Order: sequence, then structure tokens, then C-alpha cells
Amino acid sequence: MFDYLQNLNEAQREAVLRTEGPALVIAGAGSGKTRVLTFRIANLLKQGAKPSSILSLTFTNKAAREMKERIASVVGENTARYLWMGTFHSIFARILRFEHEIIGYPSNFTIYDSADSKSLIKTIIKSFQLDDKIYKPGVVASRISMAKNNLITPNAYENSAEIRKADKSMRMPQIAQIYKEYAKRCLLSGAMDFDDLLLKTNVLFRDHPEVLKKYQERFGYVMVDEYQDTNYSQYLIVKKLAAGHKNICVVGDDAQSIYSFRGARIENILNFKSDYPEHKVFKLEQNYRSTQTIVNAANSIIAKNKRQIPKKVFSENATGKPIKLISALTDNEEGFLVAQEIAQSQLRDHYKYEDFAILYRTNMQSRIFEESLRKRNIPYKIYGGLSFYQRKEIKDLISYFRMTINPADNEALKRIINYPARGIGATTLAKLEAAAINNETSIWKIISDLPTINHANLNKGTAGKILHFVGLIQKFMQLSEDCDAFDTAKTIAEQTGILKELYNDKSPEGLSRHENIQELLNGIQEFSINAKETGEPEKLENYLEDVALLTDQDNEKEEDRNKVTLMTVHSSKGLEFKNVFVVGMEENLFPSNQNGDNKPETLEEERRLFYVALTRAEENAWFSYANQRYRWGNLDFCTPSRFLEEIDEQFLDTSGIAASSSPTRRAQSNDDIQPERYHKNPVRRQPPGAFKTPESQNFFNKKLVSLKESSRAQNTFQGDAPEKIQTGMVVEHQRFGEGKVINIEGVSPNIKATVFFKSGTQKQLLLKFAKLKIKG
Repeated sequence: MFDYLQNLNEAQREAVLRTEGPALVIAGAGSGKTRVLTFRIANLLKQGAKPSSILSLTFTNKAAREMKERIASVVGENTARYLWMGTFHSIFARILRFEHEIIGYPSNFTIYDSADSKSLIKTIIKSFQLDDKIYKPGVVASRISMAKNNLITPNAYENSAEIRKADKSMRMPQIAQIYKEYAKRCLLSGAMDFDDLLLKTNVLFRDHPEVLKKYQERFGYVMVDEYQDTNYSQYLIVKKLAAGHKNICVVGDDAQSIYSFRGARIENILNFKSDYPEHKVFKLEQNYRSTQTIVNAANSIIAKNKRQIPKKVFSENATGKPIKLISALTDNEEGFLVAQEIAQSQLRDHYKYEDFAILYRTNMQSRIFEESLRKRNIPYKIYGGLSFYQRKEIKDLISYFRMTINPADNEALKRIINYPARGIGATTLAKLEAAAINNETSIWKIISDLPTINHANLNKGTAGKILHFVGLIQKFMQLSEDCDAFDTAKTIAEQTGILKELYNDKSPEGLSRHENIQELLNGIQEFSINAKETGEPEKLENYLEDVALLTDQDNEKEEDRNKVTLMTVHSSKGLEFKNVFVVGMEENLFPSNQNGDNKPETLEEERRLFYVALTRAEENAWFSYANQRYRWGNLDFCTPSRFLEEIDEQFLDTSGIAASSSPTRRAQSNDDIQPERYHKNPVRRQPPGAFKTPESQNFFNKKLVSLKESSRAQNTFQGDAPEKIQTGMVVEHQRFGEGKVINIEGVSPNIKATVFFKSGTQKQLLLKFAKLKIKG
């Protein structure tokens, strides 16, 4: 037995050693699935399997890179480098480049990101003279993406009466025509989008059985990470590749299947047993990440789902503290209380800021927490915000790189033909694009032919400017053949004039953009050095492919580390933090009811999402909710999420429930409201064990009744006359709660009061509108 096997528990060891035949590894949260995949591959190599015969598919480049590094530490770098290991998209892009002649694409095809796809779709919508308020590019792109993930080609889409009926009901009957035109223009540009990488691989294997057989024979072992996240297209490719030898090992957790909106199908993992009757199941049930309390609470949540593979996840870590429940009067107070908890915990328990994460159901919730953290000078980062590679200056320079490698790339050409400005306006570009469409070719072909054929009827001056651009790109094309990625990129940045233009802009924004270009070049330099050291290709086209296939988790920078992380629960999958706040735990927010979909399977996915959120926590977790929240400008009264009621109450600490959530809340005296005391004790607490009193056998039902009473009270809320409000009074506001008047200014009818509220916020209110009620 090899040394590395000594570090595995019994279930992990069995999964590593059983290398032949179909294997389903059910890996509970924090159970060491990456270790199992890593050592399984290492074990295969130790047994004599060729590295090139092992195909290992992941969902992020980061995961693939970490696995390859671990494997290299066991079997050596020279062996590990020949593994076929990477994301679905990177592996299948590699196959499509090998087989490019069969599918009619150049080997250097461009990979469009979502912004490129939407830009092209927007152009097509405009050329069809359709209303982009009805045919929204994002919606159309989503429809096309879903079709591709279900292996529906443009012709199949057009011929499907059911799909056409659905489009018509959405008032977008011409999506089929847009899809066909989109596919046509991608081909003319020598470009594929992310979904094409899967669709065209499926089509390649379907239409060319000899190619499929070649890869079936090449890959004697197929392994898939996060199998519950695969869509139909990915599932079918994997099934085809493993059809001969059936040496397929999939690792995943049905309890963490949360991406159905992207096309992921939980059925893929649930039905593995019927796909491969001779399968063997391995259950990794020991959680090494979280405390016993967190693991047991998560188990009590997910147990409510009917569609699942039974397992008993357990932890042998410390018992840990109960999960703290925070109830706030308003969404603003929720932000204040969460920021306060972070500040106190960070000081009391000596955590770093990077040890905290705030997880929310939707991106719109981030604003309140950003504001609250800023007020306390707590550094934070928004995860999943604007990617570095989506910033304008980065997209501009990368478009020059793309043109250098694939001049037929229309989207890149349109972006840079007049940047930096060279006197080629929108009218000229429209003529060029029309000429390309009429001749069924790329814009590059039209402008390259200008010395012999003036397809667009351009005047001599304009033609001269365009030919200068053509010469520049041709120079870069030659440069890219002779030099490595960094030297090529640096020369392009200099000779296009981009570096000079940004350097001359001395505004803070201009300096930031110039620094971003420097950072991009730093990254390319690092790529070139690493490629040389490892013997990998070091050309600009290789760098571009790396960048095109990056995911959010691959983009984190070192300087972003020691900050509180704010992200959606979906983005948090695969990550872990010592302390996790799951916020906005309210009905219709979490679980979400955005689409009015009340199907059981939809609720089950929301519950799985909640399970994922909780199991990101290693040591401590908090759940928070607001009793009132603004939605679309209207004040809503909220009901605590049903998921909170589903947690076994022994795992909850209810001492964090604010008295502010009670409609019967009253101040005892003026001394209860002192601005200087708010930050020390901003809310009164209910005693521990509030769930267990005879008066509250069902806390959440009681809470719902209270909220309805509060709603009625708020609708009839009456303030006292403005003239009666005096400095030093304790007052109540229907939204901000109780506060103390610390200043009065102005004369009737424009009297203003400055009020310090218990939430820690200070407001200046115009009394004729504020409706303040005197409390004492």
C-alpha cells in the first residue's frame, strides 16, 4: 500500500482503490472529495496507466490546477503533465481544435464570452429591425444557450412547433431566425461561444463515429468532478466516451445540485445507477470542514427533501456554538447588526476579515451590507462583480490580441477598428458590415481586399485609414509567430497607442485603467515564464485560450484576500469560510419565488441552496432576517423563512433576536436611548431558549401573527403634531423604530428634527412628513 493511502479514511480508500468499472462517489459537504479524485488518479498512474489515457473533468481551472499539483507531488511533474485534466470547456475546446477541419472551423477559432455573444445578438436584432425592448439581447441569448445545452441546433429549433409556440407566447416569434443568423455569423467569424464547445463536440461524436471511437480508445479512464452540476450536453459526451470500457468514476453530491437555471440536471447523478447497472457506490460521509452543530443542523434541513440519495453526514470536529439567529426590524438594521457581529467577533476571537463571508440569495441584497461595512471601515470585496477581464480597457487590448490570432473575428474588429481613434466612423463600419453580410464573409476579408475590390464603395481617404489598420494587424500576426505571448502583447499595447492614450489621461479613472493594462501585461509575463518553465506552448494564442476559459474562482487576486467576502450563495459553492452569515432569510426571498414557481422540485432546489450556504461554514454561522424590507419602493412586511423552522431548534441560538422585531416593543425610560450607548448594546435581547417557552411552541407561527398585527398597526400609524416634538424626547418612526431627538431647527411648517435611532443611524427628518410619535 502506498504511503499516500495512509491519509485516507476507509470509505475514501475504497473509492481510490476500485479503479475498474463504473463508480459513483457520493461526497457529502467537506468530505474530502478532491483528495479522493487526486489519489485515485495517482493510484492509476502508480499501477501503470498512461497519463494520456486518463480524462479528468472539472468545473473550474483552479480545481484542475490544484489537483494536477497534488498528483505531481505523488507521481512527479513529468508524469502529471500528460494528463487530460481540465474543465469541460477547456478539454472539449482542445478536442475541437484537433478536429477543426472536420467541423469546418479554423484551429485558432475565437471563444466568445457572454458579452461578445450579447453584442452579436444585439447587432442581429438591429439588422432584423426588431424592437430590442421586446427582443432583449440577454433574454434571446439565454434562450439560445438553453437550446444548445439541450442539443437543439438552429434547424431543430426552427422545426420545433413547441419551441416556436413558447417564443410566440413571449412575443418573440423570430428567435429561431436570430439563432440561425447568430450561428452563421459565428462561423464566418471563426468563433464559438461556451455552449458551442459542448454542442459541437456532441455533433462531432454523433456525425463522425470514427472520431468518437478514437477518443473512446484514447481515454481508458474517465473521471468527472461535481457530477450533479452537469447539464444534458455534458452528460451525453461523458456517457459516449465511457460507453466502451465503462471505467467511469463520477464524484458529486445530489444535496448540492443548485444550478438548474444553467441547465444542470440532478437526474444525472440520481440516475447513475440505472445508466450503469454494474456500478459500485462509495459514500464519503465524514465532514472534515465544519463543527458537529453545523453538520447536524444542515442534515436536519436537507432531510426534508424527497429526491435524494440517502447518506448520513457526520463530523468528529468540536461540537461548536449554536447557529445564531438575528432578527432585525428593517433591512437597514439587518445590515447594521451583521456588520456589528463581524466587528465584535473579529476583535473578540482574533479572526481576520477574510474569515468572514456574507451570503445572500440575490445580488441586489449586497448594497445594504456594503454600506454597513463601509460605515465601520471594514474592508470587503464583492465576489462575482465586474470581472477584471470585462473592464473596457482590458476588453479593448484583448480584442487586438484576438484579431492578431483570428482576424476573421468580427466582434473584436468592430470594437477596435476605431480605437484608439483613427477616423473610421460608425457609418463606415456599417458599410463594411453590410458588405461582409452580402458576400457571406468576414469584415476582415472585405478590408483585406480593398486594394483590389472596394466592396463597400469607400472613398480614398477612408480606404487609406482602413488599410493602415490592416497593415498594423498583419504586422502583429507576424510578430505573434516569432515571439512569445508577453513580447507580442507588450508590442501591441505600445504600437496601437493604447498605453500612450491611457498614460496621458491623468484622471483617477485614467490612472486606474493604465494600471489595469499593466496588471494584464504582468499576467501575460507570468504566463510566458510558467509556460517556458513547464515546456508548454508560450504563444499569444495559448494565453488567449487560457483567459477565455477562466471562471470567477480563477480571477481572485492576492491583494483581495484579507477582506470580508460578499457573494450570492450560488457563487459560494466550493468555497469555505470560518464564519458565515446567511442573510435575508425571509419567505419569497430565501426560498426565492421570483418566477412564481411553486413546484416541489423548485422548493427542493432552494432547500439544497440553503444547505450549500450553511455548509460553507467551518466554525460559526449566523442566520438573519428583517421584519420589514423595501421592494420596488414599497415597504413590505416579511415572514421568516420556512427553512429556519425546519432546523432542529437544539442547534439554534435565539438570543440574537432583537426586541425591535416585536410590535409591542417599548422603551422603559429616556435613558434607554443614548447615542453613545447604541454601539455597545444596540438592541435588547430575548432570553436564550425563547423557542421553548409554552407561549411559543411554534415560534414562526407566532412570528407571522405578530407581523400581521404589526402590519395593521403600521397602516394606521399616527404621528404627533410637529410642534410637540422637542429635543431630548424619545420618539418612534414607523420604519426606523425608536430614537432620541438630539436637535430641532426651523420654523413651522418646515421644522426639522435630527433623530438618533437605536439601529445606530442618524436621520434629519422634516416633521410634517415624518410622522414621529412621542414615546417619552
